[in-house]
Order: sequence, then C-alpha cells, then structure tokens
Amino acid sequence: MPSISRPPPFVEHCVELLAPLGAVRVRRMFGGWGLYVDELFIALIAAERLYLKTDASSREAFAAAGCTPFVYSSDGESVSLGYWSAPDDALESPAQMAPWARRALQAAVAARAAKLSKPRRAASQTTADVAETRKTAPKTGPRVAPKKTARPGRG
Repeated sequence: MPSISRPPPFVEHCVELLAPLGAVRVRRMFGGWGLYVDELFIALIAAERLYLKTDASSREAFAAAGCTPFVYSSDGESVSLGYWSAPDDALESPAQMAPWARRALQAAVAARAAKLSKPRRAASQTTADVAETRKTAPKTGPRVAPKKTARPGRG
C-alpha cells in the first residue's frame, strides 16, 4: 500500500518526465492525480495513465501520435475534457516527453489567458447596486396575499 505522503511510483515517474518545464506540484484529485507547473494544471493521471492538456492547436498532433482523449462518465453520458494521453514513447524519458509537455504547458497558458480576458461584472456594481436592481426588477407571477383567518372569540 503506497504511503499517503508519497505519490505512487508512476506519478513520481511522470513528475520526473515533466520536471524540465519547472517545479511540478502533484495534487490528489478525483481518484487520480493532478500535475501543475507554475500553478497551471497541465496534466492528470487516471488509471495509471498520463493525460496532457491540449487545445485546438495541439489536439491534432496528439491524435496523429495515436493518443486518446480522457473521457469519464457522468450521469450516464461520456464527458471528454481537453486532456489527451501521452504517446507511449514519450513516457520513456524527459527528452522524449519534452515536446509534448511544452504543448501541454502552452495549452494551459492559453486557457488561463482566455479565462482572464472574459469580461467580469463591472467593478463599480456593488452589492447595494445588485440589491437595488432586485428590488426594482419586475416580479414574475402574481403575488398572493396570505389569507386572514378569524380568531376564536372575535366576531
């Protein structure tokens, strides 16, 4: 049984493979492992298989190398995330993993940039503004006043 403080050997091997990118942080998640470089989630390990982050520009290279997407089942439906298995030969050494790891890091950087560029709620809109909007917004459906019941002894 593996130690709680140390990841299993395959996870440690994957950390070594990705180490040329920078300091790799490992985090236990969803029955697998997440791997981060510079606080960017670049890979996951599930069922003793390494999956690297992809995007539209890198997915074709992964598919051409015979890699497969990470897919899980949720409510009876298959869900595919933007992670694809690493090519088998890339698991042999950090040098062979390097081009694939760089693609994963680039995809993670692009995903973060896209997330940061999405417009947020205006900073000038305070909680009070939101509350005022709720007060003045039209209500949906009719409002029904509660029925008054007669009190015993009053006529």
